[in-house]
Amino acid sequence: MATTVSIERTPPITRITLNRPEVHNAFNETLIAELTEAFESLREDAATRVVILQSAGKSFCAGADLNWMGKMVGYSFAENLDDARALARMFEAIDHCPKPVVGRVQGAAMGGGAGLVAVCDVAVAVPDAKFAFSEVKLGLIPAVITPYVLRKIGYGHARALFITGERFDAETALRIGLVQRVVPAEQLDAEIDAVVQNLLQNGPNAMAAAKMLLHAALVLPPDELRSLTVARIAELRVSDEGQEGIRAFLEKRKPSFAAD
Repeated sequence: MATTVSIERTPPITRITLNRPEVHNAFNETLIAELTEAFESLREDAATRVVILQSAGKSFCAGADLNWMGKMVGYSFAENLDDARALARMFEAIDHCPKPVVGRVQGAAMGGGAGLVAVCDVAVAVPDAKFAFSEVKLGLIPAVITPYVLRKIGYGHARALFITGERFDAETALRIGLVQRVVPAEQLDAEIDAVVQNLLQNGPNAMAAAKMLLHAALVLPPDELRSLTVARIAELRVSDEGQEGIRAFLEKRKPSFAAD
């Protein structure tokens, strides 16, 4: 049974909540394992069409737990490798989730917590949310989150923020693309609901395919990417979902996959 992460399935929505408010939802081995398992379990969950990633309490995620960091001091190189691999698997599980992931961000999102924001497809924050890639303050680097942050905010912003480790506010996070919307705290849940309802109007297979294509676009050479784009659009055009979407558009009606 999960102790640091709670999962609430109310199809077509699943809410995954970091549940360590007493330590600002900081990472430890247990949270990392449970969050990984939660997202990996959603890969084949046809009932879930949208995932909301949120946190209990005042903070989204404060990064590494102090007790967990204390253990690292005594770890061997091999033990640190295993620990880092577990963290990398967690971020990969979220990033490669075929469902849209909507981040609900309040309070602090520091270090790996800001990395969690980066692997959300759409992140909504409150104005007083605070962010930092602060690892250099500890003589470390934001290693496993680098690919995701770089894709989200670009090389120039990442270069400055990784090296300075400085804190920045929600408006800056919006400007650089780490979050997509900033709304007053009293409107946060309503805005999350609006994002989710918009996503539920879209073809679930199409959204999963779009996420896959975006990942492929970053790594494939141009000729392979061109072949993939041609094949994927042809496949989706003749798929049941694609056929229904096209017919609904032509017939000026709502497609069957769109939620009420």
